[in-house]
This record gives sequence, C-alpha cells and structure tokens, in this order.
Amino acid sequence: MVCIRQATVDDLMQMQRCNLLCLPENYQMKYYMYHILSWPQLLYVAEDYDGSIVGYVLAKMEEDSAECHGHITSLAVARTHRKLGLATRLMSATHAAMQEVFGADYVSLHVRVTNRVAFHLYTRTLGYEIHDRDAKYYANGEDAYEMRRWFKPKADKAKAAAAAAADSKDGAKAAAQPAAAVTRWWLSTGGVALGLFWAG
Repeated sequence: MVCIRQATVDDLMQMQRCNLLCLPENYQMKYYMYHILSWPQLLYVAEDYDGSIVGYVLAKMEEDSAECHGHITSLAVARTHRKLGLATRLMSATHAAMQEVFGADYVSLHVRVTNRVAFHLYTRTLGYEIHDRDAKYYANGEDAYEMRRWFKPKADKAKAAAAAAADSKDGAKAAAQPAAAVTRWWLSTGGVALGLFWAG
C-alpha cells in the first residue's frame, strides 16, 4: 500500500534518488533543501509499504509576481509504480496546500513538448492549459509548454478586478466631491472669499 504524505528533511536523499532514476532534469541537494525550508507545506512523497520513496512532488510559491501562484518544480514516480494514480494524488495534495496555506490563484509548470504522457496527465486529468511555449527551455534545446491550472475561475477573477476598478473609481469620485463643493461656494461669492485664504 502506497501512502501520500508531506515530505520531511529525512526524505530528501530518497527524493533525489528517485529524480535521478526517472528524469533528465536533476538538482543538487541544496535545491531540495531550499524548497523544504522555504515551502515545507508543498512537498509530498509517495511512500511504499517498506518505507521507500517511490514518487515525489517538489513545488514552490513564486514570490516575484504580482499574482499569488505556485509552481511545480519537479514531479516523478518510479517506473515500478506508475499507472497507479500516484502522480495525480501527489499533485492534488500540493494543489490543495497552495490554496489552503497560501491562497494561490493558480499553479504553473513546464513540460517538454514531446512528453505526451505527462501532457495527457496535466491536461486531461489535472485540468492544466497551455499558456505559452518557451523555445529551447531545456538543456538539450527542446521547447517546453508553460502550463497553468487556475484554482479560481477566470470569470470570477475578472469580476473581482472589475469590482475593484469600480470601487477605485467611486472612491476617486467621492474624493472629488468636497473640492467641487468648495469651488461652487467660492464662485457663488463672486471670488470675494478669496481674500479669506490669503489674509495674513
């Protein structure tokens, strides 16, 4: 029985081993450490009955962005444990944490344009959409799809933006009303009241 649980520092070596066996994109240990120290809520592992780590998801929050959103750095499942839904369960766990802990609007990731299996998982199962295509994103020169999954419907986001713009406009109009009233009053006095402002 494989369980999905939050990763700990003790899991990092096995996570790195899983990465090396499954993916061409590899990372130094300090990169895993950076993720778990910065966003411990977002890292999950798939642990087999014997305690071995057979899958993981490495994720983070993008801090240099106007919109609050997460990013999937790496997802891997051992070949011996594929077709069991582990990737979906790992992604669902980190998606939930991004929303509950950080209030993320959406999550992004990159995938090789030739990786049809992963592309199918992201689009058909997890609801991601292609946002852009990044030329020569990978070390071997291959392009990547930048994909996004919105947690909050785009229509709701557009309505919220429109409401904020309307509130801003109403606020500006309200702020202008006292100034307009003073102007009308001053004009009604024929400008005589001007001396009141400059009387020493």
